[in-house]
Amino acid sequence: MVVPDGMADWSVPELGGDTPLMRARTPTLKQLTPNALVGKVLTVPPGMYPGSDVANMALLGYDPRTHYTGRGPIEASAMGVPLEPTDVAYRCSLISTDGERLLDYSGGGVSQEEAQTLIEIIDTKLGTPRIRFFVGVGYRHVMRWSNGPVEVACIPPHEMQGEPLQDHYPKGEGDITLRRLMEDSYEILDVHPINRRRREEGKLPANMIWLWGQGRAPKLQLFALRWGRTGAMVAEVDVVKGLGILAGLEVPTVPGATGYVDTDYRAIGEYALRMIDKHDYVYVHIEAPDEAGHHGDAEAKVWAIEQIDQHILAPMVAHLHAGAHPFRLMVVPDHFTPITKRTHAEGAVPFLLYDSQNRRANRLPYDESILDQSSVPLVEEGWRLVEMLLE
Repeated sequence: MVVPDGMADWSVPELGGDTPLMRARTPTLKQLTPNALVGKVLTVPPGMYPGSDVANMALLGYDPRTHYTGRGPIEASAMGVPLEPTDVAYRCSLISTDGERLLDYSGGGVSQEEAQTLIEIIDTKLGTPRIRFFVGVGYRHVMRWSNGPVEVACIPPHEMQGEPLQDHYPKGEGDITLRRLMEDSYEILDVHPINRRRREEGKLPANMIWLWGQGRAPKLQLFALRWGRTGAMVAEVDVVKGLGILAGLEVPTVPGATGYVDTDYRAIGEYALRMIDKHDYVYVHIEAPDEAGHHGDAEAKVWAIEQIDQHILAPMVAHLHAGAHPFRLMVVPDHFTPITKRTHAEGAVPFLLYDSQNRRANRLPYDESILDQSSVPLVEEGWRLVEMLLE
């Protein structure tokens, strides 16, 4: 199962009305499509936010309405942060701000080395016996609040690009503490030498933390027990790695997998092949299309999709066809991240299922144009899509 995060999109004026998937050169996908089942799937249950945490949980085969508790604890599991039953984990994003508005949800593309230093300073200065901060990947980190509140409304920073921070502060239990932590972090980070240097280099500073995605540790039935198959998760970001760990999948660390558009696509493809040779089931997640969507960069999104086709799908298909065993391959984005909206959007996404033993006669393209066609099969419960791959 190959999941290009946020690949689904709307019509983009600068692409002549095409979507990035329509515009991208994808010879591997085009080779598979005439012999594949093309359909659409609702990866997110009605009423739930169309985030990568919920959508990827569903694509792994777990009903988010039953199992989802929040994004923070999923990422904490990937980072090895221990959670007691009463602990609450928050996603702690490094953001860029002028002190009033959100300039960039990803800290201006802060490097891993810079981020580690900044989060360690925050833990030293703002951490307490009950509140601790843990270093993650890039701008994505975690705060653990022992016996902390969970009934508080928090807004993801990618939902508020360019908007006043004051309008989106947490509201509910513990909101005074959360707001104080975020505002105090600005006072600490804005004047830090790392951010002074970033400004001198013409970069946005990673000068504030933003807390959201809170929840207590979820419990998932092990994938192997549920399906009687071994599995692996090849992913870059902690929110997806954490789901793999909770499901008992092997989750390798891929060198050069940054979670940005500049990630090492070739390395992701190589590790996918290694896992295919070890396991019955492999879940491959690539973050780049989502990042490009959030930045409103149509050219980068097209390019990322092309890299996925060339360096991940192409060697995977060749390797599987050369093997001695029949196989199924599914390609499906987890959600929409439209270029024109720059954040996630609701709606069914297109999927492709290729079965080496059951080649179909398909005349439909694999892109968003199929979503308006009533004759195209719709999987309404996204967590059941994996059954088509495994049963």
